[in-house]
Amino acid sequence: MNQQTLSRRLERVAAHVPAGARLADIGSDHAYLPVALMHRGAITAAVAGEVAATPFRAAERTVCENDLQAWISVRLANGLAAIEPADAITAITLCGMGGETIRDILDSGKARLSGHERLILQPNGGEQPLRQWLMTHGYRILFEEVLRENRFDYEVIVAERGEPVHYTAEQLYFGPVQMQARSPAFLDKWQRLLREKQRTLTQFQRARQGVPEEKVQQIHQQTRWIANLLA
Repeated sequence: MNQQTLSRRLERVAAHVPAGARLADIGSDHAYLPVALMHRGAITAAVAGEVAATPFRAAERTVCENDLQAWISVRLANGLAAIEPADAITAITLCGMGGETIRDILDSGKARLSGHERLILQPNGGEQPLRQWLMTHGYRILFEEVLRENRFDYEVIVAERGEPVHYTAEQLYFGPVQMQARSPAFLDKWQRLLREKQRTLTQFQRARQGVPEEKVQQIHQQTRWIANLLA
């Protein structure tokens, strides 16, 4: 992956950035996503935010090498603190972090959200608490997908602020859009997870040390949900 060729995962994220957007890519790493989108003429401006010095310098280097300093601002900041009102951001990408981390970034920086921007999120696990936050804060999930890359399952979640929406516990767990679409990648992921959870329950039964009953019941419930989904 480089500033011209994105990973399959980032290509799926890029596909949901609206044409002509003013993008904030938070946790931008090498700034490959905003640089690629700028080269394609897909966005008009971008902020690449990084909290750590090493990736911040890498992002600065990528932007300079591509002579895009006039259009992409690279900022060393914690989460959404990279965004200023004058940026007039219309889309925010948060990729390659745990869902709980993305949730915490959105929550701690929610004062910087206008409510008019599209959120394009690519969590590495922890999707359920992230969807819970989106629902609680008035975001409707417009699109979701599972993709498999390098033997890992990744999810992309696209959301916008709208009418209040209520998702059931199962919809928060699986994803409301994905439960409807039932793509092959989605079903494959949950078949793998069903086997994992069944193995976990078997290990619990063999464990000499007692596993907390709450944990056992949680895995039992998830196993039932997955079995019903796949039935």
